[in-house]
Order: sequence, then structure tokens, then C-alpha cells
Amino acid sequence: MKAYSTDLRQKILETYENEPISQRQLAKRFRVALSFIVKLLKQYRETGQLAPKTSPGRPRDLKAEHLQTVQALLEDCNDLTLDELCAEVQQRHGVTVSRSTMCRSLKRLNVTRKKSLAPSGKSQRTSTTVTE
Repeated sequence: MKAYSTDLRQKILETYENEPISQRQLAKRFRVALSFIVKLLKQYRETGQLAPKTSPGRPRDLKAEHLQTVQALLEDCNDLTLDELCAEVQQRHGVTVSRSTMCRSLKRLNVTRKKSLAPSGKSQRTSTTVTE
């Protein structure tokens, strides 16, 4: 879930400081969770800041420039395997990524890897009948 905007956080704090209102009523007025109000006010008291904290986790292995390379590769040759894409990124950028990382990156790019079952020429079967 994305963090609430700094603008909303500022409005909540101003309302809390300027009006005699409970935290529960504040949550209802701004349509946010009570726990968010409690954490926001605690953060402001302790640090003096309203900005959302950075999200946990490690940064992605494939940056935007790497994803652009992958998109360009797929536009040139759309039947590359995951292993071939990983090898190309390694060769061009020096970044080693696993097949699963490449697969997740393709999902983020909305690229499907499933091959179509229909032959390229005709999409419907035709049957022949034998007449005597």
C-alpha cells in the first residue's frame, strides 16, 4: 500500500492542533485508520517530521535502464528465453540476475511469455469430407 501524501498528513496535524477533536474523530473525518493517526502523531512528536518513512526491503536488481534494454531486446526478438535475456543483461550492463528476477521484471513490464497455440497462418481448422 502506498503511503499517504504529505499534504494529507499536514492537514491532519493542523486539524488536530487547531480543533478540540479526538484521534478517533480525526480518523473518521479524514477516512483513514485510527492506527495511522496514532503513528503519525507519535512520529511527529518524536522526530518533528511528517514525511512517510522509507519502505523496507532491498532495492531491485534491474533498474529502469536495464528494463529499457530488456524491452528493446524483446521488440527485436520476442522469443528470447529467460536465460537468454539474463545473459544479454549480463553482457550489456554487467548485472547478473536470476531467471526468477527476470520473470518478475517481465511481469512488471506486463510482458507475457506464453506462446500462442494457434498456427501463424490459419486460426481455425478445416476438415475435409470424403464423398463417394
